[in-house]
Amino acid sequence: MNQSYSTADKQDTRQAQRFSSTSIAVLTIYSLVVLMIFGSRLVSPSLGGLSQLMTVLYLSSFLVICAFGQGLVIMVRGLDLSVASMITLGGVLSTTFMQGTNEGLYFIIPGILLISALVGGISGFGITRLSIPPFIMTMAMGLIVYSVCLGFTEGTPRGFPAPILNAFMQSKVFGVALPILLMLILIVIFTTLQSYSAFGRKLNAVGNNPDAANIAGITVKRMTISAYAISAACSALAGVLLAAYANGATLRMGDDYLLPSIAAVVVGGSSILGGRGNFLGTVGGALLLTTLSSMLSALGVGQGWKTVLEGVVILVALLMLREQVFASLQSMFKRSS
Repeated sequence: MNQSYSTADKQDTRQAQRFSSTSIAVLTIYSLVVLMIFGSRLVSPSLGGLSQLMTVLYLSSFLVICAFGQGLVIMVRGLDLSVASMITLGGVLSTTFMQGTNEGLYFIIPGILLISALVGGISGFGITRLSIPPFIMTMAMGLIVYSVCLGFTEGTPRGFPAPILNAFMQSKVFGVALPILLMLILIVIFTTLQSYSAFGRKLNAVGNNPDAANIAGITVKRMTISAYAISAACSALAGVLLAAYANGATLRMGDDYLLPSIAAVVVGGSSILGGRGNFLGTVGGALLLTTLSSMLSALGVGQGWKTVLEGVVILVALLMLREQVFASLQSMFKRSS
């Protein structure tokens, strides 16, 4: 009996330590974002103001949506390399079907999301039922989707998004852009779904130990397929919004979001090995990457050096957010007290 109590106490202690390290990681990420925004004024007087903050929030909204789906896939020990192609699919389908009118808008967007979720479900099916590695399956599906978009558009996407979507992307309420408000609403929904719902807890269990989750009655394969379906739908939604933002679609519109969608999840404190995820940390990672990108663009840094500097910052952030660092800091504070 004492041994069972001891084991339970150890498990509670490990969970408390993990919660503590996750909380510290989230706070660290947001602190870095704040320091980077306000510290950028030292580099250029045009940076570091409220306008830059609003710009960062606006531009990060697309990455936040993509990173949520990517985070779910990573949580179940997977990886979605079809993000860029699914963004392109969402943008191409939205401009092609809408043709610059509002007619049928409320059927077109759900239809696009449903088609995209089906594509993601096929990826999940190949991974779970055919035992194809996630890296290979999602990369192959991404190539297929991109090729379909290329053939469908004959190399040049045509059409325009609905005027109501253009108005949405350009409108403000009390000085705050509507896409920022949409992002805040989605953050609440996504955080609840990932961290506080039965669905999120099941995904977490699958990522921690698939065999134990299966014994506990969780349909591991179905949960994994659903994660890939949601990821594809999120990427397509980002593509619809990007097309409305740019007033058109391009075949390479999703290229800038594949690696950042993975980096935002990992930098945000989630484990690339699965079983641990925190969407608020992912949001912080997306804000950090968007802030860095906007700063480098404002300074006129070339694309090559920009990529190098972004990689260095991501590497430094990952080193700072390692659990060993948090453990060392905790032990240091204990000794000093």
